[in-house]
Amino acid sequence: MPKLMKITLAIATAAVFCMAEASVAMAKTKIDFYFPAGVQGPVARNMQKLVKQYNASQDKIEVVAAYTGNYTQTKTKAQAAIAAGAPPALALMSANLTLEFVLDEQIESIEELLKKEGQNRKNFLSDFWPALHKNAIVNDALYAIPFQNSTPLLYINAEHFRAAGLDPANPPKTWDDLLAAAKKLSKRDGTEVTRYGIVLPQSSSYLSWVFQAFVMANGGDFFNANFGGEVYFNAKETKGALTYYRGLAYDHDVMPRSITDSKQVSTSFIAGKASMMILSTGAMGFVRKNAPFEYTVGFVPGNVRNAVPVGGGSIVIFKGQQPDKLAAAWEFAKWLTAAPQLGFWSRATGYFAPRKSSYEIAEMKTFLSKYPDASTAVKQLPYAQPWLATYKTIAVRTALEDELQLVIAGKKSVDEGLDAAQKKAEKILKPYVDSVK
Repeated sequence: MPKLMKITLAIATAAVFCMAEASVAMAKTKIDFYFPAGVQGPVARNMQKLVKQYNASQDKIEVVAAYTGNYTQTKTKAQAAIAAGAPPALALMSANLTLEFVLDEQIESIEELLKKEGQNRKNFLSDFWPALHKNAIVNDALYAIPFQNSTPLLYINAEHFRAAGLDPANPPKTWDDLLAAAKKLSKRDGTEVTRYGIVLPQSSSYLSWVFQAFVMANGGDFFNANFGGEVYFNAKETKGALTYYRGLAYDHDVMPRSITDSKQVSTSFIAGKASMMILSTGAMGFVRKNAPFEYTVGFVPGNVRNAVPVGGGSIVIFKGQQPDKLAAAWEFAKWLTAAPQLGFWSRATGYFAPRKSSYEIAEMKTFLSKYPDASTAVKQLPYAQPWLATYKTIAVRTALEDELQLVIAGKKSVDEGLDAAQKKAEKILKPYVDSVK
């Protein structure tokens, strides 16, 4: 064969291989996935690790993961993309925003996707902790898959407890116990507090979630879990909870009077400037890695009962997808929320795994034997209730938090703040209430 012909043949063959490879690459369905990082820790890095693992496990789907800030910022960016006609295929979204996305007709029913595979909601949810179901179901249909879940927990500096004559293995169980311990743990240099007995997060989103735990512990409902247009911000139980909460700072001086965000709270605790804190179980990975002292965790203390809200995020799939992208989103969602991946996520971040079967995996059993504190949130689940979820949840939550911060800062009384919060919330909710009358 002439030399020129051989070269031509070689080029043609190479071109065929290149075209074949390009065809395979083009055959991949590319989908966008938005995810937030609501607490401290290597969350973004671990999520990218999971996505990379999934992409390498098969050759039909390519997931492009984008870190999109906190939960609120993720919602804003997703809805901006929807408005622009280019929604992400799916997102990890704050679990209490599912109702709002359904009301706005922006997410797909998981129920319908299950039916196409001959499954049903009852069987699918049977492996998920019952406390997680309510925030995922709207109008008797499943719209979200729990992925990273949390409850607030009481974190304790064990060394401070022992020095104060307290037993870290026996955390405060009631509000009276909590106050008594905080008094013993606080330290002063004259009139200056050098160590607070307890610190609580008071920044956006976190404040209302932890405050909901206090309201529920005081016997309150906080909101109507069966109707997205009703809240109980000025109920007697809510006012009683805020009176106690505010009193920790102003009546007893065992908590700062300033507005502290979650990072300030964890930093104070890690630095030994606060002996107790209430934060998400999602912060446990950060505490475990950074605390230079022995710590323990316990349930959030109750008053008339033990009760906490569930928190965290769920996977939702957006409407407006081409059929191939919708199918790809569902395949990735199923993989991401399978027991092995949820177990890895729990071990890496501190969130508890929403599937019961994750705790039957050998790696999880080994991990819990080494870090038994990781099971505390799961043990608290029998006392867990749904997270605040209403029409325009963020606006309603903000109306409350603005007033809570004024009360905590000493600028309003408990009655003034919560009556104003209720009035603002009812104004926001009115269009929805009127529409369903």
